[in-house]
Amino acid sequence: MSPRSHSPGPTNGQHRRPRKHDRTRPHRGRLAAAALGTAVVLAGLTGCAPGSGPDADGVTTLDFFQFKPEAVQDFADIITDFEAENPDIRVVQNAVPDPDTAIRTLLVKNKVPDVLTLNVSGNFAELARACVFADLSDEPSADTVNPAVQEIVQDLGSCDQSSADGGSGSPEVNALPFANNASGIIYNPDIFAAQGVEVPTTWTELIAAADTFEQAGIPPFYCTMKDAWTAGPAFVNLGGALMPDGFFDDLRAEGSDVEGGAVSFSKDFGPAMEKEVQLFSYCQDDFASRDYNAGNLAFANGESAMYLQGSYAIPAIRANAPDASIGTFPYPVTENADDRIAVSGVDVGLSIGRDTPHKEEAQRFVDYLMSPEVVQAYSESQSTFSPLVDAEPNTDPALAGLEPYFTSGRIIGFIDHQVPASIPLVNMLQTLVITGDVDEFLTDLDDEWSKVAARTTTQREGK
Repeated sequence: MSPRSHSPGPTNGQHRRPRKHDRTRPHRGRLAAAALGTAVVLAGLTGCAPGSGPDADGVTTLDFFQFKPEAVQDFADIITDFEAENPDIRVVQNAVPDPDTAIRTLLVKNKVPDVLTLNVSGNFAELARACVFADLSDEPSADTVNPAVQEIVQDLGSCDQSSADGGSGSPEVNALPFANNASGIIYNPDIFAAQGVEVPTTWTELIAAADTFEQAGIPPFYCTMKDAWTAGPAFVNLGGALMPDGFFDDLRAEGSDVEGGAVSFSKDFGPAMEKEVQLFSYCQDDFASRDYNAGNLAFANGESAMYLQGSYAIPAIRANAPDASIGTFPYPVTENADDRIAVSGVDVGLSIGRDTPHKEEAQRFVDYLMSPEVVQAYSESQSTFSPLVDAEPNTDPALAGLEPYFTSGRIIGFIDHQVPASIPLVNMLQTLVITGDVDEFLTDLDDEWSKVAARTTTQREGK
């Protein structure tokens, strides 16, 4: 669904920053589906999961649902090593270009894969609360996870079987973190050095740096609004740092009466969204027609000083230029350098299908995946952070600016994961950064939240 049109001109009552360039509203773009290796079975949306149990030779086949196209070869290598140590198990990696649609289609067909990797986001949370995944709290691997990282998973929600089957009522562990990313600002150290700019530690310093680059004819940020979701990283960093403690818990407790409640997006997110609009006023002229792939290439080629993306973009940047100059730093959102935090999410979570007939074999595969050697090798390959207790820090120099925040636990989760998937948040953010209309964005977001809360209440009352 395309975002609603807004007039680019200011209206009374709008909180607006002066726009630095005239901009046109883009058409929505789509990420190009990455080519998948020949060793991978592509699970079509109408296809069935292949894991059907012991073969004639006594080998059990596991269906492994894997959602990251850029990690296909990494997992293929892991599977090869696992099968060598476990000759009684065969693992078939199934990768698809649209994993959210694919997994829901499989669920409708009652074909939950044996083992899954999923991005631990709002979509995962909905499936976890629906008790699609097995409880992994008794898995030996669960004790090896950094509690602060596991808490990010648990905060999104999990299965609670107390009302369904007389269980204990304790929330389950429905995914184990396998790899974490971090969202901050990616920058080009060579450009910073050439212009005599230090890594900013306060908001004023960040804006001063952007002004310096702009005056030198260098785009401060390369922005990619053809893909609406790329406005999200700034939202989660600015909003996450500035929102009141317990904001989303309080918002959910208000139900549909957001306007009359103590907290709301309109009441509490204005300063953060003003800052987002200000940052996007420093984008390159054609930002509305550029997509994420173009952004990775442009930054790799040194076409901007900074890039508002997370660590997950680093492998894609290096795919374009292996020796690209890359550094990272957390968003300096306030005037107090000590307020800086890193936004971190579980980029890859491991789950087991709740009703898999191969639970023992699935657990063996998950335990292998969660072994420190496998997790560390994957982290180094994909520029991620290990979620394990006492893990070796990732020594990738591109992550050096964010690693201390992750290691010390100065992290928060992605707040967009708290927003129901039925709310078109990314489209609304796309419109926000193009029009600069903060008031309308916040009012619309409150309205959308209220609608979802009202529907949820009606559904519960109808049970």
